[in-house]
Amino acid sequence: MAQVLEFKLPDLGEGLTEAEIVRWLVEVGDVVAIDQPVVEVETAKAMVEVPCPYGGVVTARFGEEGSELPVGAPLLTVAVGATDASSASPGGDRAAAEEPSGGSGSGSGSGNVLVGYGTGAPAARRRRIRPERNTVPAAPAAPAVVSAPSRPAPVAVAVGEVNGRQGPVAVVSPLVRRLARQHEIDLRGLTGSGPDGLILRADVDSAIRQTGQATEAAARTAARPATRTAAEPVVAETPTVQVGAAAPATAERIPLRGVRGAVADKLSRSRSEIPDATCWVDADATELMAARAAMNAASGPSGGPKVSVLALLARICTAALARYPELNSTVDTAAREIVRLPGVHLGFAAQTERGLVVPVVRDAHTRNAESIGAEIARLTELARTGKLSPAQLTGGTFTLNNYGVFGVDGSTPIINHPEAAMLGVGRIMPKPWVHHGELAVRQVVQLSLTFDHRVCDGGTAGGFLRYVADCVEQPAVLLRTL
Repeated sequence: MAQVLEFKLPDLGEGLTEAEIVRWLVEVGDVVAIDQPVVEVETAKAMVEVPCPYGGVVTARFGEEGSELPVGAPLLTVAVGATDASSASPGGDRAAAEEPSGGSGSGSGSGNVLVGYGTGAPAARRRRIRPERNTVPAAPAAPAVVSAPSRPAPVAVAVGEVNGRQGPVAVVSPLVRRLARQHEIDLRGLTGSGPDGLILRADVDSAIRQTGQATEAAARTAARPATRTAAEPVVAETPTVQVGAAAPATAERIPLRGVRGAVADKLSRSRSEIPDATCWVDADATELMAARAAMNAASGPSGGPKVSVLALLARICTAALARYPELNSTVDTAAREIVRLPGVHLGFAAQTERGLVVPVVRDAHTRNAESIGAEIARLTELARTGKLSPAQLTGGTFTLNNYGVFGVDGSTPIINHPEAAMLGVGRIMPKPWVHHGELAVRQVVQLSLTFDHRVCDGGTAGGFLRYVADCVEQPAVLLRTL
């Protein structure tokens, strides 16, 4: 006989507490193997495919694509021991024992363990749904004899009181209930668009917009003049319709969540906590571009990957940080200490369809330009396909931001908290330049350094930026440190 097991959204690490369902990889009735990816979720760090630790038939899924679930919320149920879809109940058993795979009995153990599930989980137990505040205690049930165990529908029903009305609410996520409470939305008046009437976050957002429009309409009606004489007849007002008039525009609200929400939080924290300052300089990059062309020509048609300008600038940054280690540090505000970091983990800004991400090249101080370039290319491809792991997006000590790819000359970068500095690079373009006392057309780039004024003063920051500019103008300066 098949045993129905419930698989919950695991702890994905890095302090993440929720994730958005991007795409389901299985349907109800599909047969899944142990450790087979079943859903693709987006966290504040990256896109992650979540493997299921059970093998069997999928009997229920919880959450629509686009909905947000907290860690620990049910993802799906699997009938372990079923050989086909017909051997499992389509409803699933939400109260089934949650025996971890790898335990005794089922023999369908998981070797691919994420944080929070897999081998070594607690013993079997029933899942209980906690009531909201002001919940009405359930009346004690009279003892009864049943002939067969009942199977509840795969929708978590929270019993509570909303706006003075009592009854069940078909809602899974506590985030949805909290959002409804904040905006005084009566969940009992909503029709869920999810399976079995499940109320999703999109349903609550729609109700919030409708409530706001109704409030505005009531305010406009109350603002109309209502004075009339006793002799005047009461005539019903007929709305005036203007032919060809456009409907009033409604502001679009875009939730700050996922990668965009994480970027917003980090940038806000950087601005509020770090007393930053920016200095910049124009540099003649003609010799650097010539050196890059010579390096790539010397490698030949099959001599390996081409060295990019970003890789050369990254190598220059690691050399500059060796001279000015103050900028490869962080501030421990609790201890009131500056922590100088032993190695350089170089982050670089990459624009993707999902937004701005900052992959990190580990131990960049131990790599040459070719090795850094290869790692940048590898991480960039992972970023474009949404396959970067949270570990590849954290732990940076210094960031290089090449905003010149957007066709701009300069910027004042925001430091990637908790780092101490960021180097920004504008576009390299031909400009008039005085070279050896004569006016000439040269390849010029603007370099901007934003730094934490707590870790160093302008002299150190200026020395770092001047060294970078000297290496750009005369790449032979860098050879002395190689």
